[in-house]
Amino acid sequence: MKDSASNELSFRTVVVTKKDQVAEGVFRFELRDEAARALPAFTAGAHLTVRVPSGANRNYSLCNDPAETDRYVIAVKRDAAGRGGSVSMADEVAEGDRIDVSEPHNEFGLSERARSFVFVAGGIGITPILSMMRHLKATSGPRFKLYYVSRSPQTTAFLDELSSAEWKPHVVIHHDHGELANAFDFWPVFEKPGSGAHIYCCGPRALMDSVRDMTGHWPTGTVHFESFGVDQSRAAENTPFNIRLERTGRSFQIPKDRSILEILRDNGIRAPSSCESGTCGSCRTTLCAGEADHRDMVLGDDEKRDHIMICVSRAKSQELVLDL
Repeated sequence: MKDSASNELSFRTVVVTKKDQVAEGVFRFELRDEAARALPAFTAGAHLTVRVPSGANRNYSLCNDPAETDRYVIAVKRDAAGRGGSVSMADEVAEGDRIDVSEPHNEFGLSERARSFVFVAGGIGITPILSMMRHLKATSGPRFKLYYVSRSPQTTAFLDELSSAEWKPHVVIHHDHGELANAFDFWPVFEKPGSGAHIYCCGPRALMDSVRDMTGHWPTGTVHFESFGVDQSRAAENTPFNIRLERTGRSFQIPKDRSILEILRDNGIRAPSSCESGTCGSCRTTLCAGEADHRDMVLGDDEKRDHIMICVSRAKSQELVLDL
């Protein structure tokens, strides 16, 4: 399958110089230039688009210090329930292999106006935030605090490092063991917005939704969420539109601030989904009629007439008819 991202991104070949396991099911990859040249610079919070051995493109956040120009470091969680990108990376990529990566891109950069930072990470969402923390510490930047939630110590990436004396004053780690009753209470953290403070959150959708719900009273522009490379600037172009389900005839209006997937879910209609950022392809749906406004990084040009990723894409026509 041809990825639409390949029409917009330029790729370079790098060598996997190190691969190790940093938690249960989480693998760290060190990538270097084949000729030991400096790599294109990146800023804290940036990601790479990686062409995995299966041929798909996947976005992975850089987790090393941006001052390091000789290597890129990413961490990948093996998700057996996904569409195979992370499984392909975890199972098929070994030290010494060559893989293609894009230049770094950043839709999650640190605000230069912030006087302090509150970081919230869930699971593998620690990766871009770890890069931010390394950068702030190395440059004596504004103060910061990390709240890192995960299911258990075994599934917590970089646990040994983040538990060390170096990071202890800056880090709170919480394990909920998969039980709602053990969920971390973020309200004391967000109840009173700090002067000049900015929040950066990366993790599962449920965590990001919870943080969004609790920070509605924070000043506009001070709460940031990782979108894994999907350009959020186009949200300003959003307009409402209708969808009709071909199999049942049911119709719904999609507001400008909600996705097709969210509206279907609200109405008890189940649809496959995973990343909810237009990068994994899980929510691919057949488009029966109407013109889509494609915003994913999965569909090739020859697939866009008949398919849509319902987690991020919208409509150019007044109505879309979906094979649901």
